[in-house]
Amino acid sequence: MKKVAYFLSIVFLFMAFGPTAMAKDSKKENTELTVEQQERLDEINERVEEIKSLDFADLTKSERKEVRNELKEMRAEAKAMGNGVYLSVGAIIIILLILILVT
Repeated sequence: MKKVAYFLSIVFLFMAFGPTAMAKDSKKENTELTVEQQERLDEINERVEEIKSLDFADLTKSERKEVRNELKEMRAEAKAMGNGVYLSVGAIIIILLILILVT
């Protein structure tokens, strides 16, 4: 019975990390930003610093909402430029199950 559990855990391990390993290799090629992307990222950083220096007490409710929406859009754009590594919920559950089975 232990052999079956170990075999299944190894199979699930390869199924969980195989696609992420392949995806990570393809993203490594795109980690370098182009000149335009770097300039846009610098513009985003400058705008964020400007927004941080604003006094929100002087702004109206609609202006604060516009600033918040602008920050959300810039955050999404910056995330799209930077290639992060993410674990899915399924991969985390499989990792936990493997750890439980091994111990």
